[in-house]
Amino acid sequence: MGKPKQGLSPFNRFLKRGFDFVVSSIGLILTGWIIILAYIAALIDTRESGVFTQTRIGKHGKPFTVIKIRTMRYIPSIDTTVTTTHDPRITPLGRLFRKTKIDELPQLINVFFGHMSFVGPRPDVPGFADMLTGDDRVILSVRPGITSPATLKYKNEEEILAAQGDPEKYNREVLFPDKVKLNREYVENYSFINDIKYIFQTIFG
Repeated sequence: MGKPKQGLSPFNRFLKRGFDFVVSSIGLILTGWIIILAYIAALIDTRESGVFTQTRIGKHGKPFTVIKIRTMRYIPSIDTTVTTTHDPRITPLGRLFRKTKIDELPQLINVFFGHMSFVGPRPDVPGFADMLTGDDRVILSVRPGITSPATLKYKNEEEILAAQGDPEKYNREVLFPDKVKLNREYVENYSFINDIKYIFQTIFG
């Protein structure tokens, strides 16, 4: 067996970014009205800004601001970044947005501007991906994505975490290491055709 690829080739980087730019442009044109309506609904529902922004770790470990529709209300006594299905911060409308993935639509803006890709490791909050060492840092050679093999494997992540006695510990010691393994395999064995497959599995799976 040959040595696994370390990062994407120049051609694959060009192809991947071109696809992201064209498809995100079309996506924003087609779904812009949904994003606007969802923003207004979330504004009324949460009584805060209808847009949720948060610092995430991007390509080469550089932080960027991810954009989503707000689905959670602020509760002072809860400050964890780990979310479960029983999280009291999620509003009823927010649950609908999360189930239908409407809350993810503003990330098309992130993809358009090159902060993210359609497919790639999900962007982590500081303290996870930016702490990777050694060969695992190859994951940071690509833009984080809206979906990925790890995203598909753990599409019921909130339910998995809800079943744990200590969700934060389980996320840190079990889920995150497995995601690192899956994300590294994705980068080292990159295929544009697989990207298309992951997108279809995310939409229709």
